[in-house]
Amino acid sequence: MREGLAWDRDGVLPFRGAVTAAALADLAGLATDGPGRRLLLPGLAARLAPLTAIAGPLMGEPAFPVRAMLFDKTADRNWALGWHQDRTIAVRTRREVEGFGPWTIKHGLAHVAPPMPVLDSMVTLRLHLDPCGTDNAPLKVAPGSHRLGQIAASEAARIAMAHPILTCLAEPGDVWAYSTPILHASDRSAAPVRRRVLQVDFAAADLPGGLEWLGVDP
Repeated sequence: MREGLAWDRDGVLPFRGAVTAAALADLAGLATDGPGRRLLLPGLAARLAPLTAIAGPLMGEPAFPVRAMLFDKTADRNWALGWHQDRTIAVRTRREVEGFGPWTIKHGLAHVAPPMPVLDSMVTLRLHLDPCGTDNAPLKVAPGSHRLGQIAASEAARIAMAHPILTCLAEPGDVWAYSTPILHASDRSAAPVRRRVLQVDFAAADLPGGLEWLGVDP
């Protein structure tokens, strides 16, 4: 248990100073040209090994990264996200498989909403590259909401507010892990300074019906 949190019950845990200075410097060198973009780079999975080492024990089996996003919030790029669940995954090729849908195309990549058991089996890690205090748009999560199944977008805020809200403050090298379906949100920065976060989704099993995770290596 960390900071009064339990993984199975709350679906969220901090790992303070979990990434070494050398690994942090390497990952901080990943380029971004906007507020957020998906990373697809040769050898990226190997560079994410410090995060994979955290995800595996949480999942109870070997994990592998299936999506990496770098968010770069600044005074000029300052946004908010309301309460929501992450509900889509990216795959290499569209295939019609029972329970998977609807389909969308984002940045030229095929995305699909999988059945909830797929999301329930996933873990998301957020590595902080910069300090993230109360005024710099820390992630907010609703502990325990990962156990509620699929939540309608229109009900997300109401259901989140029925839970104690956790504000995920962080220093560089800290990692926050959460069960991928957990309700989460982010405000605009009140005193914006640069706030970079590397967010990586992990899975531990292949997809059914010939579907393949897009992954992080092209």
